[in-house]
Amino acid sequence: MNRFGIPSLVLAMGLATGVPSVLWAQDGGSAPVPVHVSLDRVTETKPLPNGIEIHSGQAILQVTALRDDLLRVRVGAARALPEDASWAVLEEARRSKIPVKAESSGKAVGFATGKLRVSIQRTPLVLTVTDLAGNVITEDIPEHPVEFHGTGFRVYKRSPEDEHYFGLGDKPGPLDRRDEAFTNWNTDSYGWQESTDPIYKSIPFFMTFRKGVAAGIFLDNTWRSSFDFNKELRDGYSFGAENGPLDYYILYGPEPKAVLSEWAWMTGATPLPPMWTLGYQQSRYSYYPETEVRRIADRLRSERIPADAIYLDIDYQLKNRPFTVDPDKFPHFDQMIKDLKAEHLHTILITDLHIAKLPNQGYKPYDEGIAGDHFVHNPDGSVYSGIVWPGPSVFPDFTQKSSRDWWGTLYADFAGRGVAGFWNDMNEPALFEVASKTMPDNVQHRIDEPGFAKRTATHLEIHNVFGMENSRGTYEGLRKISPDVRPFVLTRASYAGGQRYSATWTGDNSSTWNHLRQTTPQLINLGLSGFGMSGADVGGFAGSPQPELLTKWLEIAAFHPIDRDHTSMGTYPQEPWEDGTTQDLNLRRHAIEERYKLMSYIYTTAEEMSRTGIPIMRPLFLEFPEASKDRHPLDLNTNNEFLMGPDLLVAPSPYPDTLDDYEAVLPPVGWYNYWTGEKIHVQGQEAMRVGNDNVPDNDLQIFLHPSVDAVPVFARAGSIIPIQPLVQSTMDKPEGPLTLRVYPPSAAGQTCEGSLYLDDGVSYAYQKGQFLRLKFSCELTSSGLIVKIGPREGSFTPWWSQFSIEVYGATKAAASASTVSGPVTTALDTDHHRLQAVIPDDGKGAELTLAY
Repeated sequence: MNRFGIPSLVLAMGLATGVPSVLWAQDGGSAPVPVHVSLDRVTETKPLPNGIEIHSGQAILQVTALRDDLLRVRVGAARALPEDASWAVLEEARRSKIPVKAESSGKAVGFATGKLRVSIQRTPLVLTVTDLAGNVITEDIPEHPVEFHGTGFRVYKRSPEDEHYFGLGDKPGPLDRRDEAFTNWNTDSYGWQESTDPIYKSIPFFMTFRKGVAAGIFLDNTWRSSFDFNKELRDGYSFGAENGPLDYYILYGPEPKAVLSEWAWMTGATPLPPMWTLGYQQSRYSYYPETEVRRIADRLRSERIPADAIYLDIDYQLKNRPFTVDPDKFPHFDQMIKDLKAEHLHTILITDLHIAKLPNQGYKPYDEGIAGDHFVHNPDGSVYSGIVWPGPSVFPDFTQKSSRDWWGTLYADFAGRGVAGFWNDMNEPALFEVASKTMPDNVQHRIDEPGFAKRTATHLEIHNVFGMENSRGTYEGLRKISPDVRPFVLTRASYAGGQRYSATWTGDNSSTWNHLRQTTPQLINLGLSGFGMSGADVGGFAGSPQPELLTKWLEIAAFHPIDRDHTSMGTYPQEPWEDGTTQDLNLRRHAIEERYKLMSYIYTTAEEMSRTGIPIMRPLFLEFPEASKDRHPLDLNTNNEFLMGPDLLVAPSPYPDTLDDYEAVLPPVGWYNYWTGEKIHVQGQEAMRVGNDNVPDNDLQIFLHPSVDAVPVFARAGSIIPIQPLVQSTMDKPEGPLTLRVYPPSAAGQTCEGSLYLDDGVSYAYQKGQFLRLKFSCELTSSGLIVKIGPREGSFTPWWSQFSIEVYGATKAAASASTVSGPVTTALDTDHHRLQAVIPDDGKGAELTLAY
């Protein structure tokens, strides 16, 4: 044995001068495998129409341009590049190419695109990518060339001290990944803590941000991989995997939004979700029997707590067997689903991927799966079996398209009975009674998938993509069953690109104040990784929350993409009316109500996400990349603030269980208190703290006092936010006008804008033009304010016939107000610092002129 752990070494040293040394291993007559390959110098170059190919001895390095702002880097250790296939990157993106301009000198070779310059230094071999302004996007470390050790590899990149890193999915810990290290290996992590790694998802994509310039790195490798940000090297970060392809992408902004749009172009954007999935969702492990489900539904409605969904965890099933219903616990299951639907409550069922091993017992999923050879195998060809909730279980071979297609058919019965959504849990995959908590490494998966070479792979290669392909099978099956209904699939485990098929959540968190605090960086980083439809178990899953904790969590979660209250078996009841005073109930109800009033804004933001990849929940630097003088991410100063969409800033206490006052940082655009309508006044201290002395009048540091009554929320000056009348479900028709909250800019001549998107909320009719899109604007003049509403786009007819225009920051009544039709009556609400005017909506657009 040698230091690489490989027996029977056969050494073959490169004899030609300048050729990198290569160490080879041979064992038992198998083909030689390179043990140590170092890409330390260029030995041959070959220009390509869309890039360049470099040889470093036996190794091949190919850099190609997919777009002006997107590069692909592929490396092969032994004379050949890895297979050109991907579970994550869409084929049309992977095959994309643009012509480049070759560049060469005595010291380096490379090329340029319309936005980037690629330079590969000959000796030592160093890949450097800059933008055309000279900003370094990524650069190899000369002392640490790309290396292969056996089947594994590692890539090292320079890390300037002012560069910051975001993404990698729902990894616990701080928002900024700098000074952290992570492993990608999907893991069932009940009760995870802030330092736990790995947990449920593997998304090997991260965003770099330095001096206002953003970029992205994606390592497309499904094996166990790792990322080190300044732990091993103070001035470097690195990434690698224990096996599989060295195939990575470089995405250039310079704006962070541009990076996310490229990521969506590469791996797909989150589909437009059904509107009801943005409503409040009630869950626990578990609601049973049927009378308990009905009691929860009745209480939601009697307490006037808006809600759109109820989840059924595994106890609705017969002996925990997926795709069954226990007739004793749920004797009128079909009628219950219908009754819940009549109350405008959608039912979401858990359907774990482990199929009970029940030969000759009439269990359809097992019988069909065996007949179609749809389950994963042991190395000897027998069907693999492991212990999960139903006992001995078998597992669909989701890397076979035919098996995914079969899996999708299993949902036809539940969908036909009116079930609205499905929850794919335990799909890391999680197993019981084994130390690894998952399948053995040598379990066999058959890859039989368009775009891939047909072959058999071990679980080590498929593990991290298994949960994504499970949710893919569910999503694609539902699309076939009900082609005109948008599916809702919730998954626990996934891989890069999994947002195409499902929403997600942060798994089995805990009912602690620290886990409430941890939720913000997790959800932000999930959004930056593609999963814009995400949430956390509100109130915490493990344990029972204190009344104040549940109240505060519900208040903050009202501004998250997914708002689902969920808890574990054995914990105290955690519904909004439980465990607290009447005041607690009123506060919790009020938070959920505000979410429903904001539904038009939330849905508009979700539609933007489906087109651009920009998530609903955002870090501040996504909207304000140059908010600080040195252009570092403003979030590093903000103590858990976040944005809901472009215009609402939520500023909870960084330590919500303490009584201490805290500082909130507001970007330099001007802000209004969302709850009171009052314009936030400058205190002039933030310039010193963030170094933003170029905008002393707008960049604010404000002091807040934590309160259980509400979470501080601020509306951006220059925004127009649509607000709808309160309903108890997104299926209810709002009654009354659509309110447009206008938050004027700071100075005359400045403008504001907003938009609204609406459709039927459930179907794909919007793809045929049956949608509504409105654009709003305003202009602050020396004498007043002009508010403009554009004409309707699309053929969808809205529920309102009037606009209620509310202009905030008002201190006195309007001298006059008019539209093209004549004078308009206004009202001054001094308590909320607003002027209000109601005007008709005929669909052709409108203009309101206010004189002060």
